[in-house]
Amino acid sequence: MQSQHKIVAVLLGIFMSFLAPSALADLLSENSAAKAEYMEAQRNSEIYSLIGERVIPVGQVKKGQLLQVFPAEAEYYEFKFGNGTGFIDKEDVRSVAKSRKGNDSLAELNKQVTNQNLITQRPINVYTRADSDSETFGVLEENLRYPIIGKLKDRLNNTWYEVNIGQRLGYVSEQDCEIDNGIPVLTYHHLLKNEENKRFRNTSTTTSDVAFSNQMTYLKRAGYDTISMYQLEAYLNNQINLPGKAVVLTFDDGLKSVYRYAYPVLKNYGFRATAFIISSRIKRHPQKWDPDSLQFMSISELREIQDVFDIQSHTHFLHRTGPNRKPILLSRSLHNIEFDFERSRRALEQFNPHVLYLSYPFGGYNQTAIQAAKDAGLHIAVTTVQGKVKPGDNPYTLKRLYILRTDSIPTMAERIANKPGAVVTQ
Repeated sequence: MQSQHKIVAVLLGIFMSFLAPSALADLLSENSAAKAEYMEAQRNSEIYSLIGERVIPVGQVKKGQLLQVFPAEAEYYEFKFGNGTGFIDKEDVRSVAKSRKGNDSLAELNKQVTNQNLITQRPINVYTRADSDSETFGVLEENLRYPIIGKLKDRLNNTWYEVNIGQRLGYVSEQDCEIDNGIPVLTYHHLLKNEENKRFRNTSTTTSDVAFSNQMTYLKRAGYDTISMYQLEAYLNNQINLPGKAVVLTFDDGLKSVYRYAYPVLKNYGFRATAFIISSRIKRHPQKWDPDSLQFMSISELREIQDVFDIQSHTHFLHRTGPNRKPILLSRSLHNIEFDFERSRRALEQFNPHVLYLSYPFGGYNQTAIQAAKDAGLHIAVTTVQGKVKPGDNPYTLKRLYILRTDSIPTMAERIANKPGAVVTQ
């Protein structure tokens, strides 16, 4: 037990600081070229991995089972775990003869990514064959997303999912888990107290401070992790391990009400969020609070919220509608749109040198806008089309969800739960 606590302490020291996916991938692949070796678990051994931004126990490998591990200059070995790296105490495994590498086909384990994950809602067994009477390879803990590399049917026509743990092929029954139906990306704009909301009561994009606080309280109590857009990008590309309960919080426009009402709640719960800022509307100095007008955050206010909010782009001058009430972006040329995207990135670099993500104004986009986003070096663009985000989705047309001030907490819970098609149109 003491050695396991030592592993956690060592790994937490390495990983607790935030890393962008590219840096994380580089760090975790340092040993990829090192000589791998199959080792046998000497006892039922706890394993760990980086899930989101925390190194946590993620399961167990049973005594006598083999893992392909990589050497590390620490008290643990590394091995392939999902879309990342797992860790096991060096004292828990021992070298085995080459003849004991197991019967798993490396071709089977290295086949094409399926863009599908399973989600564990409780600790589940991983078997050595697609048979619950077969030997147990190990256990996956609850609240994990784990990549599926294949599916098959057993003799009773039950479905089994194939998974790769330490270059060993394992089998999970579909009855023990759920299929990952995507991560909800929640959209917010304006917040006001009910008693001060005179102008925006009939605006669907305005929510109350009480409704927002209740929604965040639900997320906290239900065990959701708030993940960043960087992590969402890595999830899209099958480059990161994430918890089963994950949500992205986004706020469009950069309104002062977000600083006033959302920021304290998010900070209190230790949540992270993304603010998509209209860069031309940033104020030089903070404005006196006026609930009857749409006010935008100042430079100092944007700097203050950065311990919670990641600053990204909502364009520079393109957040307007034309005479036909359609977003002007839809009528602009490729060059014009690209110039605006790049100008917004430059304006926001004072807050964030990694402006890689975009929210289309009013959710309006077309192929020209998508091409402009690519040309401007942006990695992801979000829309107002309702739905969740799954691996393999087009990164320039990602869906989001609205939770309205009139929505009950059970309605919110249903909408963001891991269920297919849990979307309600505004």
